[in-house]
Amino acid sequence: MFGALDTSTSALVAQRTRAQAISANLANQHAHFDANGENNPFKRRITILAPGDPATGSPSGVHVKEIMLDQHFKQKYDPTNPAADEHGYIKTTNVDPMMEQVNMLEASRAYEANIAAAEATKSMIQTSLRLLA
Repeated sequence: MFGALDTSTSALVAQRTRAQAISANLANQHAHFDANGENNPFKRRITILAPGDPATGSPSGVHVKEIMLDQHFKQKYDPTNPAADEHGYIKTTNVDPMMEQVNMLEASRAYEANIAAAEATKSMIQTSLRLLA
């Protein structure tokens, strides 16, 4: 029964990490230049989830396998920009705010579902303990 709580807890941690990556994507969607002024746009973060818990070896639950950096960029035609290449294009981030908002909605709904599952598990444990007492 406590394994079910561990499963819900691992999912809560994974969805929180996913939401943090999405927040970083939205916050940096207009960051086209690095600290040195070079045209090096922000790289979108993609959270990769995997089953199980590598710390305990348990097959149940979920964990963040890695947070990948999306290496693809959009190109914007801006020949007046000093960072433009010989064809007049600069690299820009490929963060799509609408897609990120959909991803955030999905992560928050998954988080809420896991809270509900943890509450149901807690209720079942309490009922079992009352029956035993």
